[in-house]
Amino acid sequence: MTEALQLPVIDLSSPDRLSTAKSIRQACIDYGFFYLVNHGVEEELISQMFNESKKFFSLQLEDKMKLARKEHRGYTALCDEILDPSSTSEGDPKESFYIGPLEGTLSSMNQWPSLEILPTWRSTMEYYHQKVLSAGRRLIHLIALALNLNEDFFEKVGALDAPMAFLRLLHYPGELVSSNQEVCGASAHSDYGMITLLATDGVPGLQACLS
Repeated sequence: MTEALQLPVIDLSSPDRLSTAKSIRQACIDYGFFYLVNHGVEEELISQMFNESKKFFSLQLEDKMKLARKEHRGYTALCDEILDPSSTSEGDPKESFYIGPLEGTLSSMNQWPSLEILPTWRSTMEYYHQKVLSAGRRLIHLIALALNLNEDFFEKVGALDAPMAFLRLLHYPGELVSSNQEVCGASAHSDYGMITLLATDGVPGLQACLS
């Protein structure tokens, strides 16, 4: 069995910003991934987010489909999305829920479960979304330094004026949907956008292609 990669660990709270930026640059060159610690998103909040996420995905399909994805917001059912059509013809065995920007005119496109069904779901997701967005901005400043730019470069050029920050909840069934299924989760893909911040519940599974 291939040994798991030991990815670099980046401390977002380190006072030595230039050294941190250098570490980010090297991690992106060598792997394209790194662990982020001391990011300011409390463990208790992360745990609460996962608990609320599990509550939603545990609902009956009929209730979840009331929030079927529109304009990249809302629920995507099991196998309704294919990230790599060449790897499977049946769709990826996963469910997802998209939450878009919380501010501006586009915020009205977001869909939310009923308060009667999940009373603390929306408030938890909104707070988590805001905290991760804040951590993302701090990371982007360091990425600018890693590119030998001023740390406020992306702000000055307007890249952060109206960030299209999406929170995406994912649920994997943990087993193949059919005997012909070759993909056990999300098929091979490259993410769009500037950065992806991925929180997990401790269950391994992410594979990185270094080619």
